[in-house]
Amino acid sequence: MLSPMCTYQANTDGIALDSHFAHYAQFSLGGAGLIMLEATAVEKRGRISAGDLGLWSDEHIEPLQRLVDFAHAQNSTVGIQLAHAGLKGSTRPPWEGNGYLDTTDESKGSPPWELIGPSSSHILENGPSYKILSINEIKGVIEEWGKAAKRANDAGFDVLEIHGAHGYLISEFLSPLTNSRQDEYGGETGRMKFALEVTRIVRCNWPESKPLFFRLSVIDGVDIGWTIENSVTLAKALKELGVDLIDCSSGGMVIERQYALPRTLGFQVYLAEAIKTQAKVSVASVGLITEAKQAENILRDSDIDLIAIGRAALNDPYWPRHAAQFFEYDEHFEQWPEQYGWWLDRWAKSLKRLINEKITKVV
Repeated sequence: MLSPMCTYQANTDGIALDSHFAHYAQFSLGGAGLIMLEATAVEKRGRISAGDLGLWSDEHIEPLQRLVDFAHAQNSTVGIQLAHAGLKGSTRPPWEGNGYLDTTDESKGSPPWELIGPSSSHILENGPSYKILSINEIKGVIEEWGKAAKRANDAGFDVLEIHGAHGYLISEFLSPLTNSRQDEYGGETGRMKFALEVTRIVRCNWPESKPLFFRLSVIDGVDIGWTIENSVTLAKALKELGVDLIDCSSGGMVIERQYALPRTLGFQVYLAEAIKTQAKVSVASVGLITEAKQAENILRDSDIDLIAIGRAALNDPYWPRHAAQFFEYDEHFEQWPEQYGWWLDRWAKSLKRLINEKITKVV
């Protein structure tokens, strides 16, 4: 699976542009089995940045359907990650410092907007004021998830993923670091209520025949906040509601932006293993999985169901096809688009002849 990665290039109405088509088309041509689109806001104030995709209006459907149709023509499946940024919205792109928007951004066409969250805990220091959601307002946000799920199906997506990770709205409700509510949406068990209600309404508006994923920060950090044990409990409940796979990530909640875990190759695999073993649900693993052999070993040795490739795919959109070459699965490039495979097979044969000629001359 191509892991969801924000590109921050939609227009301010959240509409997918030609740049999105070009971006995702390369992964279809590159042989990705499943392309997961970036975080797509279920309401306008749910964007991370002014350049985020949206699915809060029917106007968003047609440009997204264009991406889906092309992926299908290349024998790829395509999913969409529905999201709400919560307290981490209204920010600049990371290459512009990632800070909150302010009045200085209005002249650039990116005015700040109201943030919402579960309680009076700030995600980031020196952040703007925001609205603590009432119970009725929570219900309204949940309704937006259901409407967006229906639009995702209308656009033809094959898979839907609920973004419940990385310090955005759902994980803000889950974590004790950001949820100090004393009502039904707070406390040890109540903190899961929002995630479960979002999942329930999404599943009701998403066909039973189509897979539903849930991206989860399995831990907030080492010995802080949300734990593996909490995630196992949640994963079991999500499975009961019709979630087919937990996309296992971590972090996003620690105030000083420290990583949840030390960065090593495959550093989050053990989290996916824990969810798979203890919750008995299918899982995806992501995080510094860079080479074909490494990915295959994770599938075989850790009993992971799906490998998500992110930045490695940005570096090489043809990563899946090159992995097939590595394992000598597609010696004659027959799995490539025919307009590429025909040329590449001839190219490989020419290289092989040259190598053989050099060996013969040496001998």
